[in-house]
Amino acid sequence: MTVMVMSGWEIHNAHPIAPFPFPSAITLGGGLIGALQWHFAAMWVLAVNGLIYVTYGLASGRFRRKLTPISPRDAIRDALSALRGRLGHEDLSVYNGVQRLLYAGVILLGILIVLSGLAIWKPVQFGWLTALMGDFDNARIIHFSAMGGIVLFVAVHLPMALLVPRSLLAMIRGR
Repeated sequence: MTVMVMSGWEIHNAHPIAPFPFPSAITLGGGLIGALQWHFAAMWVLAVNGLIYVTYGLASGRFRRKLTPISPRDAIRDALSALRGRLGHEDLSVYNGVQRLLYAGVILLGILIVLSGLAIWKPVQFGWLTALMGDFDNARIIHFSAMGGIVLFVAVHLPMALLVPRSLLAMIRGR
């Protein structure tokens, strides 16, 4: 993921869609060609892992069991409890409302980033996908925005997980 983000920022710098460049200290590739090589190399690793993860999650019913129902009321209640420092962590195998909402959201962002990446990578072969996103430039904006959402998710999720160290073991073991 880190390689994808850092090389993506270098690719962005070659033809920016946001009104700012990313500092070269946090980019990867040393230019457009190198960044594309890193991006495509890491893309296959993430795409295969993501495909296995989503297929398993759907086929096993794990997504249904762990991520539903998603209730805005539960998400708001649990977010407020977390902000007050009163969110319970007794049973780490059950996701709270915020976790269900954000985990489902980041999975959808992952799917969206792959689809928009395909639209950007092969706009002729996946012309229907590029057209579905508006055009090539819109697909780039969607790809960039999805990346921003995933980076924001990691930026929030990592400190939250570190606040409850028992959750790190549960994440590694998967239960």
